[in-house]
Amino acid sequence: MSETSKRNISVLGPNEFTGIKLKKPANYAAGLPAVKVAVQHALKEMGVVKSFRALNQMNQKEGFDCPGCAWPDPEKPSKLGEYCENGVKALSEEATHKRVDKEFFKQYSVEELSRWSDYKIGKSGRLVAPMVLKPGSVHYEPISWGDAYQLIAEELHQLDNPDQAVFYTSGRSSNEAAFLYGLFVRAFGTNNMPDCSNMCHESSGVALSETLGIGKGSVKLEDFDKAEVVMVIGQNPGTNHPRMLSALQKCKENGGKVISINPLEEAGLIRFKNPQEFKGVFSSGAALTDIHLQVKINQDVPLLKLIMKKLLKIEKQDGGVFDHDFIKKYTQGYEDLLVDLEKYTEEELLQLCGVDDKRIIDAVNMLASKKKIIICWAMGLTQHKNGVENIKECVNLLLLKGSLGKPGAGTCPVRGHSNVQGDRTVGIMHHVSPALNKAIINTFGFNPPEKEGLDTVHAIKAMHEGDAKVFVALGGNFLSAASDTEYTAQALQNCNLTVSVSTKLNRTHLVAGKTSLILPTIGRSEVDIKNGKPRFFTVENSMGKVHRSKGLINPASDSLVSEPEIIGGIANAYFKEGHLVPWKKMSEDYDLIREKIEEVIIGFKGLSAKSKGTGFYLPNNVRDLDFSRLPNQKAQFSTCDLPEHVINNGEYLLMTIRSHDQFNTTIYGLDDRYRGIYNERRIVLMNKKDMKKESLEELDVVNLVSYYDGKERKAINFLVISYNIPPGNLASYFPETNVLVPYNHFATKSNTPISKSVIVKVEKQ
Repeated sequence: MSETSKRNISVLGPNEFTGIKLKKPANYAAGLPAVKVAVQHALKEMGVVKSFRALNQMNQKEGFDCPGCAWPDPEKPSKLGEYCENGVKALSEEATHKRVDKEFFKQYSVEELSRWSDYKIGKSGRLVAPMVLKPGSVHYEPISWGDAYQLIAEELHQLDNPDQAVFYTSGRSSNEAAFLYGLFVRAFGTNNMPDCSNMCHESSGVALSETLGIGKGSVKLEDFDKAEVVMVIGQNPGTNHPRMLSALQKCKENGGKVISINPLEEAGLIRFKNPQEFKGVFSSGAALTDIHLQVKINQDVPLLKLIMKKLLKIEKQDGGVFDHDFIKKYTQGYEDLLVDLEKYTEEELLQLCGVDDKRIIDAVNMLASKKKIIICWAMGLTQHKNGVENIKECVNLLLLKGSLGKPGAGTCPVRGHSNVQGDRTVGIMHHVSPALNKAIINTFGFNPPEKEGLDTVHAIKAMHEGDAKVFVALGGNFLSAASDTEYTAQALQNCNLTVSVSTKLNRTHLVAGKTSLILPTIGRSEVDIKNGKPRFFTVENSMGKVHRSKGLINPASDSLVSEPEIIGGIANAYFKEGHLVPWKKMSEDYDLIREKIEEVIIGFKGLSAKSKGTGFYLPNNVRDLDFSRLPNQKAQFSTCDLPEHVINNGEYLLMTIRSHDQFNTTIYGLDDRYRGIYNERRIVLMNKKDMKKESLEELDVVNLVSYYDGKERKAINFLVISYNIPPGNLASYFPETNVLVPYNHFATKSNTPISKSVIVKVEKQ
């Protein structure tokens, strides 16, 4: 537990155990247990009437988009409910009857609250009025909206230059809010716009942009119906994107095959009991994975190289494996790739990846004759030093097979938070886009900054070193999401002002700047009315489709303000009346924001009208096989190096993971049902052979220790659980183990933290 000197704050929260219970890991996902748990959460938090009304409209055409993940909705959403267990949990937390009001903050100081677990903090309820934590105080107290806006404006005006402010964005924000936010930040004069993508799929965006010309995936939901093979790599859809299981089920029903690649064999990819189907609930469920390749942590590049080498051998012998017409017409670098593959022996690659050779041969034989291949991935590929190259190697395989720009084939980075992709599309980025800047000049008449801004890891460093003094967050739980928890905590506390636009209390509100503001906003499920007229937002799903979202339940408080109006309030207080952008008018009229999005962002013409119903797809050059923005107007093969990990004796490679009762940093409960772990989060999964080597027994208490650049980082009090994980590898939940992840070690080019491959020692207590 780390304490600060001015406020006696606990940065990491409690480290006591909560009473673990172990069962055998599950061999299927969803089914009646998922229905039961979802109903329990809904009724406990929302009650019967609100639960029925809200769930009936979540992910429906005229309803609201789930506040959870970004998985797309089918053209015809199920009448039984187009949502999953964790979607219900997310909605229940947002629509809960519990309230965090001025009496709550009067009763509990930030010092006391900081000693609560993230689970208990999150269960406190909805924030209902703006609050301020003044310098030297340990209690938040009420503040008016006008005074809050003025306080922010005054702090921003006192900065020596605009680059001393950092403006973070979470994926929960709508397109309208994100566009207005980015517009204000640029008008203010900085590109310091780190966002949650920096910590998750930035590696995907960089790799896909460099190889295929767009930082997004290329598949649509209906492509899963047509796919011959779906490869799911470094991803656990049963917990993180449960509605994806329905798409995999349809693929299997249509004759497709599924190959899963992951250090852990997850229940959701073994069998799926679809709760939308009678047979899914009461039968043994649908088998999903045909071949599971249990790769060692971050040895996906050796595995993919080995698969391609074996495919090349069959190609040379029999032909018909690689799509040479596609390769010749659309790609560049094929010969260089073949030279790269010749550098390695099969034996060398096999030893590195740790996968059974027979299973690899089975996978190769499955892939050899197929052309309609989808590769899906998530954080298991992106959060490594070589995260960008992990994705590029996936693209190599698809290019060899010609598995792009055709039905049933393509890239599928599975995004996390709802609309995290939309935020980037409408302008939330720290990079400078000359095209975007030009469009802003033409539309609004001011000159955006041309200096590159700070991403997440460099924003943390700037705050820590005193180079950034104001931190504003549009959603999210920055402290718990970021790497190197204690370093990040000190960075936030060094700020003169931290501002959080939020729906619920989280740890970032407690480990705050000298002055801190909490600005509560309307939730995704809540009706947003102005002058008696309901307003709607738009969002973009994981596959590039834009559609509207319209809440329907009453807001948690009459004091709540929408995100666009909060942004407009800050901008209006800062610029007064003397700016080219009509901030107040735009923030109140979402149609006007959408008109400006149409003028500035390519592909959004007719946004308000086209977003109705199931919405519309944004342009995607890969679907059209248009690689004109790339060198020689060709898709690019890549030559990727093998990952480098110097693992000394007594050291292990740790990956951070989610429990099933968790979405991103939000903890819904203390159970990890599919892995058989109940009522405990302070655990580390370990191979039995490694336990024996370290003289450890089941449920022994250990500390996890990392050493980078001469600095020791320690996560204390974790229970060892024997698990089917490759030797030399460990897994443990975040955010509890984020403290071990060094802020200054991140993926080349994307700067994504190395949260999935942290070298640690296991220290027995």
